[in-house]
Amino acid sequence: MLWKLTLITLSFFISLDLFSSNRLKDVLTIKGVRENPIIGYGLVIGLNGTGDSGGEVTNESLIKMFQTLGLNPKKEVASANVAAVIVTAKMPHFGRIGQKIDVTVSSIGSASSLAGGTLLVTPLKGGDGKIYAISSGALTIGGLTQGSKYPTTGRVINGATVEQEVEFDFNNKRSLRFALNRADFTTAARIEKVLNKELGGKFATASDSATIDLIVPTYYSKRVVELIAIIENFKIEQDRKSKIIINERTGTIVAGGQITLEKVAISHGDLVIEVGEGEKTGKADRLHLIERSTTISDLVKSLNALGTSPEDLISIFQTLKKNGSISAEIEFI
Repeated sequence: MLWKLTLITLSFFISLDLFSSNRLKDVLTIKGVRENPIIGYGLVIGLNGTGDSGGEVTNESLIKMFQTLGLNPKKEVASANVAAVIVTAKMPHFGRIGQKIDVTVSSIGSASSLAGGTLLVTPLKGGDGKIYAISSGALTIGGLTQGSKYPTTGRVINGATVEQEVEFDFNNKRSLRFALNRADFTTAARIEKVLNKELGGKFATASDSATIDLIVPTYYSKRVVELIAIIENFKIEQDRKSKIIINERTGTIVAGGQITLEKVAISHGDLVIEVGEGEKTGKADRLHLIERSTTISDLVKSLNALGTSPEDLISIFQTLKKNGSISAEIEFI
């Protein structure tokens, strides 16, 4: 009983407008302007007996480290204060030499905790095998309480320094390509129209539902940064598909509030609901009449007021979709 009550309490319904005004910077990305993942292998030292306690990879790494420092250990080196780790980070777009970035450090051995450890100097490489940053520093695992839940992963804030830049002569580009975060033909056509109107000519072309190509106007030659700053703040009405998202694990339902219902009668358990015109028929305490112009938002409010559980709501939506009473797409996550 307690579980069911919790589920009902946590379930909620969010109504979203089908159309909303957004800045272009929130709707699309620019080709080539993105973060790049970088990765490296390293060692964390200074652990209080919570390290790997040996192991082939860790021991070999320790021996190589000592040799680099001018030492030549004759025996196997095993320590519970050392852990082998993978270090990951994101190289920011237009990252410049000397810029600091955060890194994530994750144990790959048998270490039980990285708390209190220090990451030794670790080169971070890109997909092309080149070293783009060097990382090191003291780890934080997110505090004693929260960090204790995931003690084998930590972060080094500003723990890497960019050593090599990704060459990108952005300000001299003569054309740009934009990619929509959510592909949609209507939105792409609207963006093309807005760009051409605001820039005063035929400069933008929507190639497909996710791509807009833009020729840089001559009066913005070598001033592409200024052009992008202006374009990013253009407003566009982003079109969205009618969709209902259902999470059966949590009982959460999210849908566009303007999705309307066709004339239909719903009978579920002891509940009977009729969407359409007319007067109540049958037992008054079981039959509830709702106008034909009812939206999904109105229906859910009515069902919630009648004490309908999340499981019932999900079952009703599935049946309405199969019946053809709602045209919205249903997606389960």
